[in-house]
Amino acid sequence: MSDQNPTQLPRIFKTGATRIVEDDSMRGKGFEEVRALLRSAYPEIANATIRETTTADGQPVIEFLPVAGRKG
Repeated sequence: MSDQNPTQLPRIFKTGATRIVEDDSMRGKGFEEVRALLRSAYPEIANATIRETTTADGQPVIEFLPVAGRKG
């Protein structure tokens, strides 16, 4: 039996146009822990800014916003 509230919606993690729905491997983890889990598949999130919003129905959305790299 899960200790998560059954009415609580899973978090959505976004990077660019990619949406990742929270699963058991991410549940209960902080943003930095989730970033570490996803970094190998999505290297652009390594230094991304994190922005947290909520949808109209109360679902949390965490966006990894890539930081522009330096050229030169």
